Amino acid sequence: MELKAERKSVSVLIEENKRKSRFKQGMIEKCVPIFLFIMAAISILTTIGIVITLLVETITFFERVHIIEFLTSKEWFPFFEADPQYGIAPLISGTLLVAVIAMVVAVPIGLATAVYLSEYASDRVRKIVKPILEVLAGIPTIVYGFFALTFVTPLLQKIIPDLQFFNALSPGIVMGIMIIPMIASLSEDAMSSVPRSIREGALALGSTKLEVSLKVVLPAALSGIVASCVLGISRAIGETMIVTIAGGSKPNLTFDPTETIQTMTAYIVQVSLGDASYGSTIYYSIYAVGMALFIFTLVMNIIAQWISKRFREEY
Repeated sequence: MELKAERKSVSVLIEENKRKSRFKQGMIEKCVPIFLFIMAAISILTTIGIVITLLVETITFFERVHIIEFLTSKEWFPFFEADPQYGIAPLISGTLLVAVIAMVVAVPIGLATAVYLSEYASDRVRKIVKPILEVLAGIPTIVYGFFALTFVTPLLQKIIPDLQFFNALSPGIVMGIMIIPMIASLSEDAMSSVPRSIREGALALGSTKLEVSLKVVLPAALSGIVASCVLGISRAIGETMIVTIAGGSKPNLTFDPTETIQTMTAYIVQVSLGDASYGSTIYYSIYAVGMALFIFTLVMNIIAQWISKRFREEY
């Protein structure tokens, strides 16, 4: 009888432990989706909050400055007391000029690096080169800014005597160097995902390794490569410290890279440092410029998604 009672008590304990375990597991299964939903909701609500803030402050700015003047005027002199000018064209031209120079530097070098790492480098070389390349992405942008101002600009002035001390060429080149790791790494990942059977089929038909890389692998990985380039452009347009330090603070509607320019982000930094009082028109102008920057980035991301879907290859 005692043995049966002992067995019964043990079986009861085992059953109770199973129920407790199932209860804990059930609680975890219920809580984890709620936690993940809250994390996702925080991200969405943060984005919505940023957009609402930009919209409200931008509307306040356009109540003081007509939107037609903002979009069509070719002069940006908000600090003039007598007759301030709020035409965003000089800031847009400076931003696009620096971004174009950066992409001219970054895209060829980044894609060439990606092709080498994906198609030519051995596993040992790839494991060494790729982490070293990605170290560039971890360097603070203010260091890049001073590098552009104190090293690249004097070096370029020896080649281009008419180059001004603050110019668009120097920060554009350094910005291109900064985004090379992003383009190279993402493009290499896209090319590495192309099935090996496609390479072997092209080689079996008599193609050389270079022809396989340029005529087979690159087109097959085009969607990922385009995405990496658009991310690089977005990074270049949104870059702040390099253009603030080395580009200057003179809004200039020009596409001459040797002249002083000011980008949208550099202007926001200038005003945010305390050059304008809270509630003034100049203060609200940074939100209007920020909204223009937001729209630029949003449009580029939409275009990138369309191109990625249009040229995506499924294997």
